Amino acid sequence: MESSLGNLLFVTLGCAKNEVDTDRMRSLLAAGGYREVDSVEDADAVLINTCSFLASATSESIECTLDVADEVAGGVRGARIIMCGCLPSRYGDELAGELPEVAAFVRTDEEDAIVSVVDGVLGVTRPEPAFIPGVKRTVEGAVAYLKISDGCNRFCSFCAIPYIRGRYRSRSAEAIVAEARELLAGGVRELVLIGQDTGIWGKDLPKDTEGPVTLAQLLRAVAAEARPYGAWVRVLYLQPEGMTDELIATIRDVDEVLPYIDIPVQHCNPRILRAMNRTGSAEEFEELFCRLRKEIPGMVIRSTALVGFPSETDEEFEELLGFMDRVGFDYTSVFAYSQEEGTAAARLDDQIDEETKVERAQAATDLAEALGFAATAAHVGERARVIVDGVEETEDGVELIGHAWFQAPDSDGAVHLDATEAAVGDIVEVEFTDSFCYELVGHVVDEETAK
Repeated sequence: MESSLGNLLFVTLGCAKNEVDTDRMRSLLAAGGYREVDSVEDADAVLINTCSFLASATSESIECTLDVADEVAGGVRGARIIMCGCLPSRYGDELAGELPEVAAFVRTDEEDAIVSVVDGVLGVTRPEPAFIPGVKRTVEGAVAYLKISDGCNRFCSFCAIPYIRGRYRSRSAEAIVAEARELLAGGVRELVLIGQDTGIWGKDLPKDTEGPVTLAQLLRAVAAEARPYGAWVRVLYLQPEGMTDELIATIRDVDEVLPYIDIPVQHCNPRILRAMNRTGSAEEFEELFCRLRKEIPGMVIRSTALVGFPSETDEEFEELLGFMDRVGFDYTSVFAYSQEEGTAAARLDDQIDEETKVERAQAATDLAEALGFAATAAHVGERARVIVDGVEETEDGVELIGHAWFQAPDSDGAVHLDATEAAVGDIVEVEFTDSFCYELVGHVVDEETAK
């Protein structure tokens, strides 16, 4: 085993954007001479990348940190704990007094200096600065999330993200395309573009910027890199206002860009949307989705519904259910409103009681699942390309787990295949023979693979 400056364990909580941030830190630390391990017992330091989007996520992050501290206290190695990400960004200096178990706190905007932080915690001195790789990724597998922006300018009244991650900042097209190129060369066959609000990518770039300056142009540039590999490009976290004519045409006309649109509408009632500091109405959204389905045949739509927002009446909740039923989303994530400290909505009167929020969330989830299960079952008998993501042990033996183009990885269910039919990382043509919930069962009909 090669010598290293220290052994590090990474723990990531929260969304895909945090996964990307962890991977970036992992790459920097590997280039700086550190080795990754998979247990507290073997670690000199544990980096916990936290989530603080909701109160429940904050609690989970703190509980995870205390659990690691208990493991450290019961072991013999004495690993140091470094807390990164959203929790330090949201609560700052307050945490040092509350969590003495943590050796260092790293905000999201400090993560590029993670080598210096770990060096300081572990007492490492260097004769010269650590090497910084040009593209900071270490992804293994067929799917990679590609962050195109950070921060948010929307200031939805229920959301703390702008206070945690700051104002919206587009990454340069040059950096994004370079990262895409390296990921594809390393074996990635699906690039998932993410950000807090992907549709406005490029609007904050300088006016004299050369190259792509809109999301549609960026998608075409990334698609050009994906084309020689037969790879897919997916974009998540669009807002209704971001669906421009140019973007719709790109999703329709560029084969590598999947006809999969993720638009979190949150609600459909104009009064509730205004209170959320959002725009739109049921009529506007239905017109948009009708247009998308007309212009992009076979398109799949994912959305998000937020129920129990302060002052939401029974009638307004029923209006949301009716809207969901009429539109018929393929996938819908349902959340009960959480009264988040520091947000505008937390100060509103007429907060909904927890029992009502839970009841409404369950009713909306039941409808979302009925619609989603039916949309999944509609694929039975069809054929589609599937990326094989991994292997799973079942009661009946070993099977392969993958996802089709109409399933966002880690979100929308999976495809189950016989383990003899392909290998992890393959892209195969599959005929779907059965479904259960959001899952599909199929068999390979064309063993030609794209590596």
